[in-house]
Amino acid sequence: MKERPILFSAPMVRAILEGRKTQTRRVIKDCYLLGGPPTDELLKLCPYGQRGDRLWVREAFHICPHHEDYFYRADDENLPIKCKAHTKWRPSIHMPRAASRTLLEITGLRVERLQDISQADAIAEGVYAFNSQSKGLEGKPYYRSLFPPNKLFKQLWDSINGEDSWDANPWVWVIEFKKVEASS
Repeated sequence: MKERPILFSAPMVRAILEGRKTQTRRVIKDCYLLGGPPTDELLKLCPYGQRGDRLWVREAFHICPHHEDYFYRADDENLPIKCKAHTKWRPSIHMPRAASRTLLEITGLRVERLQDISQADAIAEGVYAFNSQSKGLEGKPYYRSLFPPNKLFKQLWDSINGEDSWDANPWVWVIEFKKVEASS
């Protein structure tokens, strides 16, 4: 079993912590597809690992030098008042392993085209529809809509990966995971 880091935005960390997110899709770099369409051999090359491997979540964070406490943007977009030493969140890419609070175990891995996502998989990605009267999860329009989950996921994908990135319909790693309890 290997451990590797994986980046998530604050809304997606919240979805993981709440148990709503159990999948993630990551674009496959072209070098993996030089031989044509994906094969079972390609799965062995997944940079995120294999079934049974673990992913430690990197998220935006702050460490207060006065208290040596870690704070996470997913918990509160505002830095805690008790720590005024620095007023900026540190990007997730700079999170050290010791600061990570979330560990995931890969339970499934496959390759597919981005736009082939099913309704069930879109929900497993952490999005779902509320009626338009609801406050929503993050105050974002893709959370407060009557659109089906795969349409909400399209909006989420474009918000993370850039406008019209959905239209490129890239091959993606589909990584299924479960949250590992701290005692494991």
